[in-house]
Amino acid sequence: MKVYKVKVNGKVYEVELEATTESANHIEAPVQAAPVAAPAAPVAAPATGEGVKVEAPMQGKIIDVKVATGQQVQEGDVLCVLEALKLANDIVAPCAGVVQSVSVSKGSEVENGQLLVVIKG
Repeated sequence: MKVYKVKVNGKVYEVELEATTESANHIEAPVQAAPVAAPAAPVAAPATGEGVKVEAPMQGKIIDVKVATGQQVQEGDVLCVLEALKLANDIVAPCAGVVQSVSVSKGSEVENGQLLVVIKG
């Protein structure tokens, strides 16, 4: 068995790989564990004169809001954390700018495509 460390969006995951053996009519493979989900990429609406709209990529619950109105953010900064299917998904800024509005709060239930944050670049 070999152990590898994989870095996905700044988070390090440890992955164990086990070799399989093959015979004439039979292949033995270890039982697969559930896959580790990577942070969700935000769905950003097209930029308008009002700023870039960051929308929820899926239905879930906001478990943390990391920004406030007027705050400067860089591309890739975490705006909020969305829990969906028991997984925490970082919603990140698609561009650098100033947070113009935050439409959700901690504990909010959101639908797919719902407006979360507007960033003026």
